[in-house]
Formats: sequence, structure tokens, C-alpha cells
Amino acid sequence: MNSLFFNITLLFYLGGTLLFLSYLASKKGNLPRYSLWVTGMGFIFHSITLVTRWGEAGHIPLTNMHEAISFFSWALILVFLLLEYRYRIFILGSFILPLAFIFLVSAAILPNNIKSLDPILQSKWLYIHTILSLLGIVAFAMAFVTGFLYLIQERILKSKKFNTLYFRLPSLDLLDDLNQKSISIGFPLLTLGIITGAFWAEYAWGSYWSWDPKQVFSFITWLFYLTVLHGRLTVGWRAKRAAYLAIIGFMGVIFTFVVMNFIIKGPHTFV
Repeated sequence: MNSLFFNITLLFYLGGTLLFLSYLASKKGNLPRYSLWVTGMGFIFHSITLVTRWGEAGHIPLTNMHEAISFFSWALILVFLLLEYRYRIFILGSFILPLAFIFLVSAAILPNNIKSLDPILQSKWLYIHTILSLLGIVAFAMAFVTGFLYLIQERILKSKKFNTLYFRLPSLDLLDDLNQKSISIGFPLLTLGIITGAFWAEYAWGSYWSWDPKQVFSFITWLFYLTVLHGRLTVGWRAKRAAYLAIIGFMGVIFTFVVMNFIIKGPHTFV
């Protein structure tokens, strides 16, 4: 049953993506309302998908790449809807929806069969570690999007070609502020994710740290965002530099938490 709801979710997210992309160039004032309605329906079906899969599996659906990417997309849409409610930045959806849809399509391609949970994975630390890490990635994704929008807005201002897109983009100050808040939230989540992951590793394999490649790259990612956050709060890394760092950081996150699962096999990779 969860596969049916998953496919319905894909259709709604595809519709939301097309509507939000149309909003970038369209002058129709009712598109945001329709876009949000379609996205909201997709989010409801996505929530049902996760709940039904949880019921069918008998455990929280976070034990393979299909489930992890699906949860990431769900959380990304949730954060977008909350930001939309708080700031009324419709144009965020024109970048968040395509991103969530692409990830969900990736999840659809991956094996989605439900397997019995390995005894070594039957620990609360696994779920705490995975949820915290994925929520941290969501926050970094928001920093990536706001950083990208900052660069677009700055380029328009420099060119002095004030098109429709310019009037729909938030101010540079708001984008920079959202960028900083996203990283400020994502960093402690990633920190807690690494710490709880160490507790899980000790429970499962008897060692907090084993120099597993994913552990190493996760630590490098953590150091990168620590440097970015330190630079923002003390040195004054803001504006364009901060936007570029947010984009680079998210690329590193995707490499660490997604790409490495396919190129390096080990105890800390999803299957």
C-alpha cells in the first residue's frame, strides 16, 4: 500500500514543481495558491506513505537509502511549508520543490523492498542518529537554496535588469539571514548526529570510532561547517562569500551522505 501512496506523492510533487517553475516567469497572481495546494496534498500523501511503510515494516522506515531519501524529501517539504507560513516567500518553492522531487525520483529508482531488520540495527541510537543527521542535511539544503537565491538576486542588482524574477526574490538581507539561521540550526543537528552515531557504533561494533570512510568524511563536513559558522559569527563572512560556502558545503554533504553509499561499502552505509 505504501508504494501506491508513494507514487501519488510523486505525481503531486511533479505538479507542484511544474506550477512553481511556471511562477518564475508567469504574471498570474493565483499560481502561488494552486502551487501550495498541490504541494500540501503531496505532503499529506507523503506523510501517509511514511506511516504505512512504518506499519508494514514494523520499524521506523530509515534503514536503507530509499527510506532515508524519502524522509529527507518529506522533511524538506515540511520546512518549506513552515518557512512559507512564516515569511511568505513563494519563490522558495520554485527551488525547493524541484530539489525534493529529484530526490524522491532517486528514491523511487532505488530498491524499495522491505527487509527484516538486522539485529545489529535494532537500537534506538540508529534512529536518533539517522533522524538528526537527515534533519541537519535538510537545514544545509535550505542554506544551499537561500545562498543560490542570494547570488541570483545580487547578479540582477548588478546588471540593473529588474525583471519579474527580481520583484519576487526576497531582499539580500533576508536571504543572508536565512542562510545563517539554516547553518546555525544544521550544525548542532549534524553534531548531535555524529555523537549519537558514535554511541550507535559502540553499541553495534564495540568502538566509538573506527576510521570508516563515512565517519571520516562526516567529520570533514562537520569541520567545514564549523569553520563557516565561526567565520560568520566572528570574522564576518557574509553576503556573497557565505552564499558560495553554503553551496559548496551542501555539495560536500551530498557526496558524504549519498554518493559514498554507492562507491564505498562499509558498516556505516545504507543498503
